[in-house]
Amino acid sequence: MLKIRLARLGRKKRPFYRIVATDSRSPRDGKFLEILGTYDPLKEPSEISFNKEKIDGWVNKGAQLSNRVQKIIDPEKYSELIKDKPKKAPKKVSPKVEAPKEETKAEEAPKEDNEDENA
Repeated sequence: MLKIRLARLGRKKRPFYRIVATDSRSPRDGKFLEILGTYDPLKEPSEISFNKEKIDGWVNKGAQLSNRVQKIIDPEKYSELIKDKPKKAPKKVSPKVEAPKEETKAEEAPKEDNEDENA
């Protein structure tokens, strides 16, 4: 399957990304078919440049956009897709194991009886 996704460049803690068309089985920074644009998140505001015609051509061939690329290229359409997406169900929380309060009361009761016998 073809994907249009980000390939990371740049040095440590200084990311720079290329928007590339690639096979989904290839590694993130591995072999790609074509460079479609760039994304620099460190500049203020983020610098984005891409070739819309090439991206549309790859989409017509069956390529799918990754979530991040879709958000970069068309944020309005991306926000509509997120609204329609069902929310995940919350994770099941396992009940915490607590010492039963009845046992603690049962332990205290014999102590009171011992005190009455001593008195």
